[in-house]
Amino acid sequence: MKDIYAYIDAHADEFIADLQTFVQQPSVSAQDIGLRDCAALVRQMMHDDGLPAEFHELAEGPPVIFGELRSPSSKKTLLCYSHYDVQPPEPVEAWTHGGPWSGAIVDGVLYGRGATDNKSGVLAFNKAAKAFLAVRGEVPVNLKLFIEGEEEIGSPHLADWAAQNKELLAADGMHCLDGSLEIGAEVPDVSLGLKSVLFAELIAHGPREDVHSLNFPLVPNPVWDLVHALATIMDRDRNILIEDWAEGIYVPDAEDEGYLADKARRIDFDLLREEMGVSQFVLGRDGVDALRARTYEPTANIQGIVAGYTGPGTKTIVPKEARVRMDFRLIPNIQPEAAAAKLRAHLKAKGFDMIEVRTFEHAEPPYKISAREDISKSIIAAAHEVYGEPPIVNGVSAEGAILKHVWIPCVLTGFANPGCNLHAPDENIHIDKYIKGIKYAAAIMEHFGKS
Repeated sequence: MKDIYAYIDAHADEFIADLQTFVQQPSVSAQDIGLRDCAALVRQMMHDDGLPAEFHELAEGPPVIFGELRSPSSKKTLLCYSHYDVQPPEPVEAWTHGGPWSGAIVDGVLYGRGATDNKSGVLAFNKAAKAFLAVRGEVPVNLKLFIEGEEEIGSPHLADWAAQNKELLAADGMHCLDGSLEIGAEVPDVSLGLKSVLFAELIAHGPREDVHSLNFPLVPNPVWDLVHALATIMDRDRNILIEDWAEGIYVPDAEDEGYLADKARRIDFDLLREEMGVSQFVLGRDGVDALRARTYEPTANIQGIVAGYTGPGTKTIVPKEARVRMDFRLIPNIQPEAAAAKLRAHLKAKGFDMIEVRTFEHAEPPYKISAREDISKSIIAAAHEVYGEPPIVNGVSAEGAILKHVWIPCVLTGFANPGCNLHAPDENIHIDKYIKGIKYAAAIMEHFGKS
């Protein structure tokens, strides 16, 4: 691989400039900002790099970009999944170095929304493929380059398209380059599965309009109804109280426990706490127990609550409505549709049938694969080669898409620096990590082609 790595080093300035241009193009799926313009930019960049790329229009939403390269030397096919949409940049005033779309490079760090999640990942795939074509005239594995534009809002329009394009998506392995190196270890995480996420909004209704609070004894207060309802969902020890919520849940086996113990030995928990801004983890968790909880424990997170008046001074009202946004991380094998039904049944059984539950029913199922899959072994070997030591192997990570309709063993891994501020102001990537990430992508292609 020395010839490929040498090419990547020699063209680093070009690859960095392309990432700056990419980051400078807004592409916020939650706000429908710049998506088609960004898709056009990606397609043009791929054409400029000698890569095939075409638009596939969805029923709604921005296009998928798809390109396929055939290898004469490998029977394997690798689906490289990435996304060009990003999180909203707010609060914009909290950004430094020119704001969320600057792409500014300061002391070897490139700043801007999407610098890590996931525009550097998109380009790592593309530039690795370009390096193989330039140096060897061919890629080492059949490649399908797949870039979508709604990952940050749960890919609501992707499933129907995937169901109609199973043959196009068929592959022997799939992976995504998204996220950072493990804090304190400076090696990639390799996640052998994905949690699903059930997003839910609970809406409590009170009087038809806000009424004077002297009428509190006579009218329902939706904020209190919501508070009491939430208290029935999770207790103070983080136990989810919804009946049969964990039915059929995946239980870590000896292999999983071994990876947890290895990770606990190698990461710096003090740095992790510092990055999160806490002095200790909740419930006094630490070491393997903390990692096991983060990896294999289902969650019921409250994202935010909106109700009543919180402006200057006071306003003596009983508000007409209260809302809470929640996300439930679902471990294999908790299915999103079943979880949504259990949530509604739970609230009704507890006497809160007046609370409306709105869910995003398109959530994809969670899954888990073995470290013995070819794609798993190839990525672990590639990480060891590029970073000089074995990666940290995780059980499951964030949510996924596509796999409901086309089963492909799938691995999530990443190469950004710890402290890259995913989903936060001043998202960034260290330039050296980005260039090494392109080499990581190339090594994965090489190893999987020979697997």
